[in-house]
Amino acid sequence: MKIVILGAGRVGASVAESLVSERNDITVVDTDVAQLAALQDRLDLRTVAGNGTHPPVLSQAGIEDADMLIATAARDETNLVACQLAARLFNVPTRIARIRAPEFLEHPEITGVDGFQVDHLICPEQTVTDYVLKLIEFPEALQVLEFAGGRASLIAVRAYEGGPLVSHPIRDLRAAHPNVDMRVVAIFRKDRAITPDGDTLIEPGDEVFLLAAAEHIRTALSDLRRMDKPVRRVMIAGGGNIGLRLARGLGAAYQVKVIEPNRTRCNYLSSQLDSSNALVLHGDCTDEELLAEESVNEMDLFVALTSDDENNIMSCMLAKRMGARRTISLINRQAYADLVEGNRIDIAIVPAQATIGELLKHVRLGDVAAVHSLRRGAAEALEAIAHGDAKSSKVVGRRIEQINLPQGAAIGAIIRSLAPTRLDPLATEATAGFEVIMAHHDTVIEAEDHVIVFVSNKRLLPQVEKLFQVGVGFF
Repeated sequence: MKIVILGAGRVGASVAESLVSERNDITVVDTDVAQLAALQDRLDLRTVAGNGTHPPVLSQAGIEDADMLIATAARDETNLVACQLAARLFNVPTRIARIRAPEFLEHPEITGVDGFQVDHLICPEQTVTDYVLKLIEFPEALQVLEFAGGRASLIAVRAYEGGPLVSHPIRDLRAAHPNVDMRVVAIFRKDRAITPDGDTLIEPGDEVFLLAAAEHIRTALSDLRRMDKPVRRVMIAGGGNIGLRLARGLGAAYQVKVIEPNRTRCNYLSSQLDSSNALVLHGDCTDEELLAEESVNEMDLFVALTSDDENNIMSCMLAKRMGARRTISLINRQAYADLVEGNRIDIAIVPAQATIGELLKHVRLGDVAAVHSLRRGAAEALEAIAHGDAKSSKVVGRRIEQINLPQGAAIGAIIRSLAPTRLDPLATEATAGFEVIMAHHDTVIEAEDHVIVFVSNKRLLPQVEKLFQVGVGFF
């Protein structure tokens, strides 16, 4: 696929790195020559120096025969105008814009066919906020990812010594909960992927990826580690876009303290947050005296969300040392995140990796409804929709054991739409229910099933994509 990426910043560079590794033809456009040079030194791609809202610059980047434009520049206006030019002047089939202002999400007519002609809007700040909110809801998890509108969830959890089913074979999960269907789709032990079967022992320290219907998440977590107390008191370092969104999203059920060094921003935050449950503090998040005065030792969670990696790391380490029960840090540099996670910082979130799935689902071949990047981009989970019939499809009408999945890929679950008559004769397609089916060797995939596939190595993705592409005869 030929893709033009506008913007060589953190998001653009991360997208380029992910897509180049999958043998796409990538061209990156930016006004910063130094950033482009650094990117070209690391990756096999083309770069063009210039303003992406100028048609000659887009032409130089090869926009005329591009399959997709991904606009990830720092300014929303730049991304929107670039998409409009790509649509009207160059007829680019797919146009994606990264935006920050929530107003564009609230008024889709601005970006739609009659506006800037953006096919898909990506808001990294909101994606990261939702990511953190899920970790707060399930404090035992390392990652919580949703499929099919939240009907099924994939959770990553570190198996702890003393967990009820730790040091037991996986088959004991079913025996312990005969009425709850769940599936261990992968285990990473000392950074090495293990393909699990019923006899595989879950060992302390294993990173276990477990798939279950959303209502069974708590049960699944309780099997692998002791349940943490619910999070009620949260301290947020940094009152930027993500910090504000998180404080708003937590709502009245939580006691929230936000530390922000800019006094003007503090005044704005105070006007935007409910004073009954959110307290805005003017100060430095690495100030030990301030943290002590504000009782950081009583916090269930300390979240560092500033734009400075070093401040986030240091404030989290300080908060943990002073008694905060759990810490989460936003870290833009992946090397830093790999270095500090699991020590005094419980979870390190790399924003570009947390949001890359929003873009990848539009790049994947076949009909893909969701993509989630796992383990800093090394693995991936995708929700693919099966189309066609037994003649035109390589998956429809076949038992899972008959599907030629590459080693290292596993079908974890199927979300199947229930026909209205099977639930209520008066129901419509829109109100029909869904059934979450855990995948077993004899499960048969039907047309329009949403199939959740776990891929332990991204190099296997082209083989998985081909399985879900429909033959020409179907049309």
